[in-house]
Amino acid sequence: MKFFMKFLKILYLYIFGYVDVRIEGFFTERFVNMCFAKGIFLWKLSRKSSIQIEARISISDFKKLHKIAKKTKCKVAISSKKGLPFLLHKYKKRKIFAITLLVVAILIFGLTRFVWNIDILCDNPEISKDILRILSETGIKEGTATSKIDTQKAINAICLAREDISWVRNKNIRYKCYC
Repeated sequence: MKFFMKFLKILYLYIFGYVDVRIEGFFTERFVNMCFAKGIFLWKLSRKSSIQIEARISISDFKKLHKIAKKTKCKVAISSKKGLPFLLHKYKKRKIFAITLLVVAILIFGLTRFVWNIDILCDNPEISKDILRILSETGIKEGTATSKIDTQKAINAICLAREDISWVRNKNIRYKCYC
C-alpha cells in the first residue's frame, strides 16, 4: 500500500510538474521554516554548503517563494525542471508532431476495439467451417465491435452444436477450439 501511495504521489507530481531549486543565503533555515509555515511543501532537502541548500518544489508552490526569499534575503535559482508541463512546452512549436501522435493513439485505441481475425485450430476443415458459421450466427465475425460480443453465448453455442468439441477457449478475442 505504501508503494502504491508513493507511486500515485510521484505520478501526480510528474503530471503537474516540479522544479529542483537551489537556495543561497545566510538564513536558509529560516527560509525553510517559513515555507513550511506557509504550507509550501519542499522535499528532497539537502545541504550543499553552510549557505546553500537544494530542494524540490511543485510549480504552484514555486510561485509563492518570491516573497519568502525577499524576507529572508535568499536567492532562489532553478536547477532543473521536470514533469509533463515542461515536456509539453518543449514540443509547443512541434504542433504537427503532437497532432500526429494524438491521431495515431486514437487510431490504435479505436482499431483494438474490433475483431480482426478468428483463428480456429482444428485438423478438419469441415469442422472449422461449421464453427465459423456458428460464430457468425451468434454475431461474431471479422469487423465486429468487441463491445457487442457475448463470448459466453458463442462458447455455449459451439459446445451445443458440436458434440465432438469438448473444450472452447477464449483468449484475446481469438477463439481456439480443440476437437
